[in-house]
Amino acid sequence: MNRRMKVQVLLGALVLLGVSTVFVLRPPLAHEAEDQPAREIIKEAQHDEHEDEDRIRLTEEEMREFGVELSLAGPGKLKLHVNLPGEIALNADRVVHVVPRVPGIVSEVRKTLGNRVRKGETMAVLESRELADAKATFLAVRERLLLAEANFRREEGLWEKKITAEQEFLQAKQSLAEARIESKLAEQKLHALGFSEDYLAKLPSAPDASYTRYEITASLDGTVIAKHIVLGEVLKDDSEAFIIADLSTVWVDISVYQKDLPLIREGIPVVISAGHGVEDAQGVISYIGPMVGEKTRTAVARVVLPNPEGHWRPGMFITAAVTVESVDVAVLVSKEALQSHENETVVFVETEEGLEAQPVKVGRKNQTHAEITDGLSKGQRYVSQGAFTLKAQLTKGAFGDGHSH
Repeated sequence: MNRRMKVQVLLGALVLLGVSTVFVLRPPLAHEAEDQPAREIIKEAQHDEHEDEDRIRLTEEEMREFGVELSLAGPGKLKLHVNLPGEIALNADRVVHVVPRVPGIVSEVRKTLGNRVRKGETMAVLESRELADAKATFLAVRERLLLAEANFRREEGLWEKKITAEQEFLQAKQSLAEARIESKLAEQKLHALGFSEDYLAKLPSAPDASYTRYEITASLDGTVIAKHIVLGEVLKDDSEAFIIADLSTVWVDISVYQKDLPLIREGIPVVISAGHGVEDAQGVISYIGPMVGEKTRTAVARVVLPNPEGHWRPGMFITAAVTVESVDVAVLVSKEALQSHENETVVFVETEEGLEAQPVKVGRKNQTHAEITDGLSKGQRYVSQGAFTLKAQLTKGAFGDGHSH
């Protein structure tokens, strides 16, 4: 018969004999000395019962059901972070302000806020008198150039045959040079307005109605984030009709406090967190501002963050965990393994009797892992996932259908 069964039999006998009141109401008398071993057995049994309450026995099936996973305690690298506030901003290198290059009246608006555009795609159409004048000038000087070339060839032939005077030949040559300069200026003006060589080659045969038509086109692939144009409006040549932003990448502008500046360097990794269901992202610092703001007393550190799905929206506030140091520790565990039980930090370890809550001392830690300085040895198997479920078992004393010990 084991000790616990002996205790239970002894307690039952004492209750039947009414002896239990003796232990409660008065100290033992001399003739009751023979009962002392029984009380020691009871006390030891109660201690063993308390120890059992800190252990949990689970089958492999129950461990899978409740998401309990074991890992081997051992050394690792602990990345120490500095948490800093920041904000998602547009990648200023991938933002364009679309302006018409000629004044005119808006006859078509094809894009609005939020629309995706491709480079070269028409966003709006203007009717421009100034554009018509520029095209007419180009066509006029082009014709004068053709006449000047023909006249020069004629005068050149006559001068070579000594039929005409040299002065007339030189005048024809000068006229040709001036016509070429005028033609080049008119051509470059239309190039500056966005017209290609192919377009200019076809312009003499184009219908007259096209002379006033000016298409405002997108200069990069992106999304329309601002629109300042409506049908029938008169636009100047410097009016900002649209703003297009390529949101496939964004800037993360991190505010670095003065005390943290010595720790921040270009190239160190950063974990970007926004919460609210947005998955964390990783990047590296690519730029550190050379100045500290007079009002904020912070400098800007920047991360260029890929944004293919568009989850990171400019204006979002974020927290940046900047890795400032990576240290080797003897025992490294996941923070999920740490639980609070009876005013102590514990880790559930595997023993022959089951999973036991073992008090530990915690050293340095980051958002995901912690260093254990005492209470957990290298090579011990511990609960790395599902420890909170085991803590709940100890708190309520019952696990699911009662599998506690």
